[in-house]
Amino acid sequence: MYEAIVFLPLAGCLIAGLFGNRLGVVTSQWVTCGFLVISALLSWVAFVVVALQGNVETVQVLTWIDSGSFEADWRLRIDTLTAVMLVVVTSISSLVHIYSIGYMSHDEHQQRFFAYLSLFTFAMLALVTADNLIQLFFGWEGVGLASYLLIGFWYKKPSANAAAMKAFVVNRVGDFGLILGIAAIYLTVGSVEYDTIFAAIPGLVGQNFSFLGAEFPVVTTICLLLFMGAMGKSAQFLLHTWLPDAMEGPTPVSALIHAATMVTAGVFLVCRMSPIFEYSPDALTVVTFFGATTAFFAATVGLVQNDIKRVIAYSTCSQLGYMFVAAGVGAYEIAMFHLFTHAFFKALLFLGSGSVIHAMSDEQDMRRMGGLYKFIPATWVMMLIGTLALTGFPLTAGYFSKDAVIEAAFMAHNPMHMYAFYMTVIAALFTSFYSWRLIFMTFHGKTRASNEVLSHAHESPSSMMVPLVLLAIGALGAGAVFSSLFIGGTAELFWGAAIFTTEANEILEELHHAPTWVKFSPMVMMTLGFITAWYFYIRSPETPKRLAEEQEMLYKFLLNKWYFDELYNFLFVKPAFWIGRFLWKQGDGRVIDGMGPDGVAARVLDVTRGLARLQTGYVYHYAFAMLVGVAALTTYFMFGGAL
Repeated sequence: MYEAIVFLPLAGCLIAGLFGNRLGVVTSQWVTCGFLVISALLSWVAFVVVALQGNVETVQVLTWIDSGSFEADWRLRIDTLTAVMLVVVTSISSLVHIYSIGYMSHDEHQQRFFAYLSLFTFAMLALVTADNLIQLFFGWEGVGLASYLLIGFWYKKPSANAAAMKAFVVNRVGDFGLILGIAAIYLTVGSVEYDTIFAAIPGLVGQNFSFLGAEFPVVTTICLLLFMGAMGKSAQFLLHTWLPDAMEGPTPVSALIHAATMVTAGVFLVCRMSPIFEYSPDALTVVTFFGATTAFFAATVGLVQNDIKRVIAYSTCSQLGYMFVAAGVGAYEIAMFHLFTHAFFKALLFLGSGSVIHAMSDEQDMRRMGGLYKFIPATWVMMLIGTLALTGFPLTAGYFSKDAVIEAAFMAHNPMHMYAFYMTVIAALFTSFYSWRLIFMTFHGKTRASNEVLSHAHESPSSMMVPLVLLAIGALGAGAVFSSLFIGGTAELFWGAAIFTTEANEILEELHHAPTWVKFSPMVMMTLGFITAWYFYIRSPETPKRLAEEQEMLYKFLLNKWYFDELYNFLFVKPAFWIGRFLWKQGDGRVIDGMGPDGVAARVLDVTRGLARLQTGYVYHYAFAMLVGVAALTTYFMFGGAL
């Protein structure tokens, strides 16, 4: 069963990718979607089985790498953490596949698109089922490759190509840290197998290693290097710049990347490595700081974005920050719970925005929308449900998981816990504002769309609406149904050995004793955000423009995403181009070409051409040369020879 879950998407990718042109579009769609649906159904069966047993099981697939003392077999590690990720990845991916049938119906390269989607899913499944770090790295790089292919799927658009390359390059920065982390683990432990690593880590606590004359703690260094990789994949502060630009890909790609696959890999990595992070309070403090900063930063930028997909993209970035806050304070179970619930309502919002774009003839600017609930009422309801869940409306999925993150941050003992608490509470206010701003600007008020666009506005086909309805059910009920299992009284039994915490870590118990005002703070922020957005965009639509003019510097600062792109362009891109141009002109052109093709080689050619001219073919030229030679020899023997 487990092998089928992982490899069915790969089979669909190969069939659609290699034989899609012969099979046709419809057959390729049926194959890829059918295999994903089967994989999703089997994942839910596996989830139930693992939830009942709570054991760690390994499934040998093949002997992979065996070189001297280094071994890395391909084995599937099946535990609660894996089961949760299998459900998230396959469920969302199968719905995205079905949704894409309608959304991509007019595209000329549908077979290739569905093959890429299935490849993406397989790579993520390989990552979450890994039993060693090399197998995890294979899946890690696989999702990076697939994201490059999908973000740049419309390769004739320069912006799509630029976004794909940006995602690829920025992730290489984080992946460099992950590679060093894996190397450090192998150097100190002598293995890349999870069980061996986890058993050896307690013995490394307190040990240091020397580098450039300085001493560094082994465990903390390993954790920080692993977290560097997580920062890149999960778009945390400083390595976040690729995520919004990924919106250049088709909307189903955005939903798959942002809800279930690539961006959740970093959170999964930290939770999987909880047996290491638990022994490094300093590393957990760093994780908490970056998570809280990301939650706040992305929420501020989302306040003023006008592209409907970019608003949701920055929302994803912010919610990932919440997940890392939970992991940083030791509440790994809550981080996974928020990952689980977030997948449903974020996929719902992305695919709902795709339905809006589909209805509006590919228009994405909310300033050219308004009043659309009359034209696409079903999509409006779906987006409304997603927004309620995202903002933490009572009894929705986000209410259970996001509030738990905030309560855990307040009750934690991490040095950064109060910073994380205040940042996440403020981010909850901003999240509510920009989420309702999206709803009001898109679906309410006076329409700002042209009559021509409105004349073609229509509800999406059933292939797009059915996945939205299923996701809406998850966005409404996933929190209430699974709360007790993930973070409630049965959490310890449910998670089993999948997540490790020390005896001193009692955060799951402590968060239930948070003060009343802490528990109500997310609700207050949600209400304030809703009221403010309603006043700005329904009651007084002229207020946002006036406020932007009065606070022009702040508005431009947020609109330009804190100028990180400009800063990185100045610090890294331009110097890289300058160095490349210098090496091209001076190194390659002047030195290498100057000494090679334009130097020694050119002089040899000059000499050979000169010598070739001596071969004229005239007898008197040769006779004259012989006469000169005889005269030279005679002169030498007369004067030089005598000496």
